Amino acid sequence: MGEPTSAKHHGLGILDSKDWDEIRHLDWDEKQSWKASFADWKPASPRMLQSPKASWALRRLKAVVWPKAKSAAPTEALRKTAYLDGIRGFAAFLVYWQHHELWAHTPQENHMFENAFGFEGHHRFASFHGIRLFFNGGHFAVANFFIISGYVLSVKPLSLIQAGDQAKLADNLGSALFRRWMRLYIPLICTTFLYMLTWHAFGGLWIHGAKKQSNMRDEIWWWYAELKNFSFIFNMGGEPWFTYNFHLWSIPVEMKGSIAVYTSLLALSRATTKARLWCLAGLMFYFMYICDGWYCSFFMMGVFLADLDLLSAKGQLPRFLARLAPYKEFIYYHLLVVAMYLGGIPSQTTDVELLRRNRGWYYLSFLKPQAAFDYKWFYLFFAASFLISAVPRIHWLKRFFESRFCQYLGRVSYSLYLVHGPVLWTLGDRIYTAVGWVGANGIEQAQNIPQWVNRLPLPMVGPMGLEVAFLLPHLVLLPVTFWCAEMVTRFIDEPAVKFAQAFYKRTLGPADASAPGPETRVTPGLPPKTPKLEA
Repeated sequence: MGEPTSAKHHGLGILDSKDWDEIRHLDWDEKQSWKASFADWKPASPRMLQSPKASWALRRLKAVVWPKAKSAAPTEALRKTAYLDGIRGFAAFLVYWQHHELWAHTPQENHMFENAFGFEGHHRFASFHGIRLFFNGGHFAVANFFIISGYVLSVKPLSLIQAGDQAKLADNLGSALFRRWMRLYIPLICTTFLYMLTWHAFGGLWIHGAKKQSNMRDEIWWWYAELKNFSFIFNMGGEPWFTYNFHLWSIPVEMKGSIAVYTSLLALSRATTKARLWCLAGLMFYFMYICDGWYCSFFMMGVFLADLDLLSAKGQLPRFLARLAPYKEFIYYHLLVVAMYLGGIPSQTTDVELLRRNRGWYYLSFLKPQAAFDYKWFYLFFAASFLISAVPRIHWLKRFFESRFCQYLGRVSYSLYLVHGPVLWTLGDRIYTAVGWVGANGIEQAQNIPQWVNRLPLPMVGPMGLEVAFLLPHLVLLPVTFWCAEMVTRFIDEPAVKFAQAFYKRTLGPADASAPGPETRVTPGLPPKTPKLEA
């Protein structure tokens, strides 16, 4: 029997529901067991736990290890752009899944994952067109991250531009630019620092690929020296990744794209609608076809789509787009199919000649612009653009991304992106080694953690990517990763957003500090509405 509806929606206990009021009026003293003297009662817990300090400490520990759901307020209606949170969350999960697939399997199997169906005679279910996105969709996920960021960062400024409110636009862009670096880098700094400590804690964990220093002091200094260079987005040399978490290469790219969004909006703030749209299209062309600034094209596309959606809501779409309204279902379903195909671009290397050897990609390979060094981002630009355009116009797909599961993934998406690598490299590597996976690094595991090799071998039956020995470890790995993501979201990510907002307000003068913030609307007679945490 399911939980009563009223209790489910308000987060109450089962006896807090009105459906159970008849129980509350029973005379429990009629039961003989309740007539015993209170003197006969004995404590059910050890004497130590009766201490107020010990009880308080246990309650705090329980709150940290297993946090309760947030306040039992009535369920709020989804925002119009809630599907974007769902796409971002599901994309973060695809990144998690791809990294685990590539870590556990051998280089020969990864060769099949990263090439098209039928490449060199290999016909695997996991590499089939469209299906391959669920096994090797990490790069497609990152492409969606960038377009969604461009969309989310520009919606508010664009609404002010279209309303002609230049004063509020300046406040909004100033606040957003001030807070952006802190919002992105504070969680990165905290999580990589904690992960770095595990290299020397507990006797020193062996981590594949980690260049461990001789002691903790040197490790902290090396982490700092590398971090300060990694966090400077205009650095012209050095490695493009952070060795304390290689997956975070996209964070400086995110910061660069954010600056491109803010400066473009400011530059076009007084342009006409037609001129603004043409300039955004020109910027996308420039960054993709003339110079190798592919990531800026993704962010500009996000701004472009946000502008069109705001114009559509007011019935002010450009005439040629408005004429396509009767055919939108036909158009967007075809865009979805094309997005699924292009999103599976073979990307084992940056060599376009290898791409031409993949069945179904020979003629498409000639579309690659000369400026593009890594060809996959050219195809992923169109794949992600088509997907983001199609989802809100295909009702069943939009409902999926608005589901509670996808919305939860969206809430913890940044933290999931930050922690899934460290969990994989510490716990995941040992579990995969224990169940029998040789993986891409089998020799090093046998040399450095021999006690874990084949400790609990599991059968390797099942299609590639869905083997029993691969799926069962996720009964442990997935909850642990989600728990870590939840902890980082609650205790690092959300406080970092609030800290950036408070820090910005501290820099304002008395008049500005007392006024509502740039993202706060005030209705007469009502308290200011708390703005949603930034993406």
